Amino acid sequence: MPSTAELTEKYIEEHPCIKDCLKKDIVNYSKLSRLISKELGIERKTSIDAIQIACRRYAEKLKKSLTLENRIMRILKESELEIKNKVAVVVINKRTYPESLMEVEKKVRRNGDPFYLIEGTKAFTIVLPERYVGDLERLFKRNTIKITKNLVLLTIKSPEDIETTPGVVSYLYSLFGEHGINIVETMSCWTDTMFVVSEEDFSRVMKVLKF
Repeated sequence: MPSTAELTEKYIEEHPCIKDCLKKDIVNYSKLSRLISKELGIERKTSIDAIQIACRRYAEKLKKSLTLENRIMRILKESELEIKNKVAVVVINKRTYPESLMEVEKKVRRNGDPFYLIEGTKAFTIVLPERYVGDLERLFKRNTIKITKNLVLLTIKSPEDIETTPGVVSYLYSLFGEHGINIVETMSCWTDTMFVVSEEDFSRVMKVLKF
């Protein structure tokens, strides 16, 4: 059977507004404890006291997480955003390494355009400008699994301490998810974090990434 402390933490987790108030230290603990005890059906004085202790301990944990959140926000505020529209994602069946893919890569890079290749267990995923999709289709017609166009490539260029700060990427994932933004592909390279999203989601992305 869960302890009073465990029940209290679960209750707070299920009520984001209370969690937010605890984080900001704007809570009357006595009133909150009585409310939780009533909601949980354990209104004995010992239970109320135990709930109040659990609330205070949970608030201390939140303060520590707030410190990390502040570090994450500082990194994002110091980051730069680079945007590339008219991007496509092409998935190619991985049977043998397609040597001709290197020729497409050379062509793309020769023109100063972005080219990203992700190697999975069964397929290659290529992120590149839409105008080169025809080259891939001609070379890998039978091995092409999927082509997605009308995408935007977002590159977040962050300070070097992103490498040693946990939670930056997960914070961005949760932010996108909360606003109904689907991430088509994601990549990272040292201080760069790349997201590929639909052009339809782009306006929402820009609102979300205002740090």
